Amino acid sequence: MTMKYLFHTTVSALILFLCSGCSEGTYYTMEGYTQGGEYKITFDDTGSGWKKISRRRVASTVENILMEVESTLSGYDSTSAVSAFNRSDKSIVSNPILSELFEISLDIWEETDGMFDISGAPLFDYWGFGFKDPVKMQELRDGSGTPATVDSLLKFCGMRHLSLQRRGDEVSLVKDDPRTRVNFNAIAQGYTCDLIASAFDSIGIRNYLIDVGMEITCKGVNAKGLKWHIGIDAPIDGNMTAGQFIQDVLEVSDCGIVTSGNYRKFFIGENGEKYAHSINPVTGYPSRDSLLSATVIAPDAAHADAYATFCMVIGYEKAVNFLESREDLHGYLITPNGVYKKL
Repeated sequence: MTMKYLFHTTVSALILFLCSGCSEGTYYTMEGYTQGGEYKITFDDTGSGWKKISRRRVASTVENILMEVESTLSGYDSTSAVSAFNRSDKSIVSNPILSELFEISLDIWEETDGMFDISGAPLFDYWGFGFKDPVKMQELRDGSGTPATVDSLLKFCGMRHLSLQRRGDEVSLVKDDPRTRVNFNAIAQGYTCDLIASAFDSIGIRNYLIDVGMEITCKGVNAKGLKWHIGIDAPIDGNMTAGQFIQDVLEVSDCGIVTSGNYRKFFIGENGEKYAHSINPVTGYPSRDSLLSATVIAPDAAHADAYATFCMVIGYEKAVNFLESREDLHGYLITPNGVYKKL
């Protein structure tokens, strides 16, 4: 799966900026740091019935969600629920975030025949794209030892080793092999966007764009009364600055939209080959394909996030077939030879 480095930093203080040129109420932007990167949230504080929504309430709602997500899903925080589970021999008591995201991930794992797999954490670590120090992991890899190591790791990867067990009001996440570990990085930011969006809907915010680590969910219209404009980054190796090189701009609303690519995180092996961070959890090896980036538009950001990862793993031709088979999905795939669009 395509892995992202998340949860290195704590949630920063929220900063509110008044947007100018607003035609639909008053728009504000909140910016800060969470999950190892930046978040930016733009919203209209005029709710249904033209009732103003407290910006302090919005800020508190967002901050609480971000802190709860980090305390649950961070693989870098030794006190998080995920870290506790990865250390455990069998199980931990779950919470609503962990339980819901596990069930979403399990559904997608089954749907994709195991090509999206949160239990691929040992593989992601081994290839230098997980929770462990990538430099130290690189020292473990060599041409002769890699096949045996990958084969050994595959024995305890796979969500068949995981389950949720309920006893009364208590829910536990359980593994049948103590070596099994999880990593939600390929879906966590999209899911975070959805949590915030659900909270916004519940307090009556009608128009918003929520961007957590460049995973996005949006609803309604922007300050000019138009659909939200989302830039698609050109997949140039080493292009680390979002928005610096734009391939295209899409106009969207009421959806999740996520781009996954192999041009920001990769390493060059001793043989001179480029290894990208899209790890195939079925074979245990980085995927190799002409697909440079995959943008998926779905009803929610969690599925857009997971499906963008899935597309990068299966490659261009299968990704096209997958998107064509789904009426509820749209996509934008970039290869060195051109672009596929389903918009």
